Amino acid sequence: MASLCLLVLLLLCLPFISVAYRPGDIVPMSKMGQYHSSRTVWHDVIGKHCPIFAVNREVLIPIAKPTGYTGADPYKISFQVGKEKFLVPWLFLINRKSSEVPMIDMHLRYSGGDLHGVTAKIVDMPHHYVEIHPNIRKQFWDPQHWPKHVLVRYTWSGGTIRDRCDIWILRSVWVRSNAVIYSLNLYLAVIKGQISKVRNGDCCGKQCTWSRSGKG
Repeated sequence: MASLCLLVLLLLCLPFISVAYRPGDIVPMSKMGQYHSSRTVWHDVIGKHCPIFAVNREVLIPIAKPTGYTGADPYKISFQVGKEKFLVPWLFLINRKSSEVPMIDMHLRYSGGDLHGVTAKIVDMPHHYVEIHPNIRKQFWDPQHWPKHVLVRYTWSGGTIRDRCDIWILRSVWVRSNAVIYSLNLYLAVIKGQISKVRNGDCCGKQCTWSRSGKG
C-alpha cells in the first residue's frame, strides 16, 4: 500500500518536473504569418532566435516574403512560446502606418522553473540601435529585399529565491520517492524469497538437521 501511494505521488510530480526550465535553457517558440487571407502554418523558430530562460537579450529574426506580397496591405505575425504554447496575438509588423522600423518587445513572466505568461507588442526600434546598424533600416524599407530582419527584445521578470527553492524541493521529493520505491521493491523481493523457502521446506530441513546434531 505504501509503495502504491509513493507511485501515485511520483506520477503527480512528473508533469511539473518535465516542464520545468533551468536558467539558460532554450524556450521553444514557433511563429505564424498572415497577409491578406493567406496564413502560414506554425513554423518552429531556430534555437538561436528563441528566448533563453531568465536571460534578457535581443535577437534579429528573419521574416520571409509572404506569398502574394505586394506591399499594399499590412503583414502580421503571431507566436506560440514555450512548451506550454502561450499564444501571442497578431502583431502588425509591415505597413503598420509608421515611418519607424518596428521592433517586437516580448515580456516573459516566470517563477522558479516555470513559465507563467508571455506578452508582446510592436514598438519603434530605438534610434541608437538603428544608428549602429543602418543597414537594417535600409533593408526593411526596400520592397525588393527579403528576408527582412526584425529585432526582438526578450525581457524577463520574476524568479524569487523562494520560487527557486520550490522547484528544488519538488525535485528532491521526486528523487527521494524513487529511492523509497526501490528500497520497498527490494524488501518485498527478500520477503518473497523467504516465503518461497518456507513453501519449499528449506527452513524445516535446516531446523531438523540442527535438532539431530544437538542430540548427538
